[in-house]
Formats: sequence, C-alpha cells, structure tokens
Amino acid sequence: MSFSKDRYFAEIRPLLKKELGITNEFMIPKLEKIVLNCTSSDAAHDGKVNQIIFDELMAISGQKPVVTKAKKSIAGFKLREGANMGAKVTLRRDRMYEFLDRLIYIALPKVRDFRGLSSKGFDGRGNYSMGIKEQLIFPEINYDKIDKVRGFDITVCTTARDDKSALALLKALRFPFTS
Repeated sequence: MSFSKDRYFAEIRPLLKKELGITNEFMIPKLEKIVLNCTSSDAAHDGKVNQIIFDELMAISGQKPVVTKAKKSIAGFKLREGANMGAKVTLRRDRMYEFLDRLIYIALPKVRDFRGLSSKGFDGRGNYSMGIKEQLIFPEINYDKIDKVRGFDITVCTTARDDKSALALLKALRFPFTS
C-alpha cells in the first residue's frame, strides 16, 4: 500500500486529532522534512569517494545533494577545515512522501534480520533519527557499481512538540517500530 499526502489528510490527521486529544487543527503533528546525510573519512582525502557518495545520494533521493565540508581542522584525523566530508539531501513535499514510501515498503524489509526500528531515536523535540548500515537496500543502487558498502543517516523532522506526538505520527505513517 503506497503512501501519499492525500492519505495523510484523509485518514491520519483525523486519527491523530482523536488519539492525541487535540482541539486546534494547526497543532496536529505533520512531517516537515527528511534529511539524508552520508559522511566518510575517506572523502576528505579522495575526491572520487566524495563523488560516489554524491551520486549514490542523488540516486536514492532523486534530488541533487549538497556537499558537506569540515567545520574545523583536526590533526589527529588528518582533517583540514573546509575539506569535503560527504553529502546531504533535504527532502520536502512530494519527494519526501515518495522517499518515505520506498523506505518503509521496499528498503527496510530488505534489511537482514530486521525486527523493527528502535523507538529510542527521538531527540526530545519530536524528530526521529536512524542509521542505515548499507546503501544496498535501496533498489536504485546498482550492486555491481559500488566500491564499498557505506551507511548513512536519516532524520525525520516533524512539527510535533514532544516525542509522544511524533511517535504517534510515525506509527500512523506505518513506521515499523518494535513493540
């Protein structure tokens, strides 16, 4: 079953309003954005690695990523300020819902020994973060063209003010949380 913005407004908003006991329509939590972030220590020293990360994030998200740079120099890691460290993408509106659909129904079921997402990934302000260990779970990534298995972070930002409301929203969106 695919997810769409229309289904959110038709089914999920009334459900959340009743479940959370919200009287004001504007207080009902909704998705704001999804941020995909991939950094690698190899990218600072090798420009090819950064280009590979850039291309993989573009294939997964369907949107051009932004290159992330080191904020300060760290001698122990042989890192210079301003060196390219990876890439990130911020998804909003329709692309956000399309990515969410692919994540929940296609990518997460491909994870080996997947038992559900931990509900400990909330930050206290209604945002949820999780890590993906390998980019191969997305069908857009060609197995033959990867040089190294890389993971990346996914942050789901909501308008919820607390973790309880955000958890209710994500459960209504069918995020596979462990019980």
